[in-house]
Amino acid sequence: MQDLAEPPDDIHREARLILRAARAGSLAVIEDGAPMIALVTPAIALDGTPLILLSRLSAHTRALDADGRCALMVAGAATERNPQTSPRLSLTCRAARSDAAADRARYLAIHPYAAFYAGFTDFGIFRLEILTARYVGGFARAAALDPARLAPGAEALRDGEANAAAIASLNRDRAQALDAIARRHGGSGAGWRVVALDPDGFDLARDDIVFRVPFRRTLRQYADFQHEIAGFGA
Repeated sequence: MQDLAEPPDDIHREARLILRAARAGSLAVIEDGAPMIALVTPAIALDGTPLILLSRLSAHTRALDADGRCALMVAGAATERNPQTSPRLSLTCRAARSDAAADRARYLAIHPYAAFYAGFTDFGIFRLEILTARYVGGFARAAALDPARLAPGAEALRDGEANAAAIASLNRDRAQALDAIARRHGGSGAGWRVVALDPDGFDLARDDIVFRVPFRRTLRQYADFQHEIAGFGA
């Protein structure tokens, strides 16, 4: 497979969609000078940084505390029988603990079931600063990516207050539309709410069920979300 000398403009968006939709991934760490890998459940912060919730009782957590160098791989669904047709994103990262309330809230919005144990004293949030990124999107579509383009490009899209206001507006004014969108994506019942919003899509939740809904295009400002929601026919 040959690397693309100049990845097409949409390949970074493809990678972001895989990353933001990932509910599980593989985390590689260094323990006593040797590699070790573990299953983790990531969420993505507003600034595009992967977040993971780990217990100090886990070997990979102790490894990260000793050496923050790590790698994260997430994958989408295979397009054929061959599992290697799965689009996938591999990141090298530097992990650091986070005490930010916004990071914890974002993580629990995506993984609400974790609220049962997230408050235990041995659990904490780690931010994975992305250093390098490599995406494989199919045959002859492997490329090294610009990590900066995995994050929102406009400063306005990193504004937590604007993001929260947009989410509140969606949930207040478009409740029936959100229920209709949920049904189109396999959800049932009423009371679906947006729990996370970013330039590439949003996450709908009801009780402990959360699923990802991608936009048709990347938002340039949060005010554009109303147009995108209308595009779902809701």
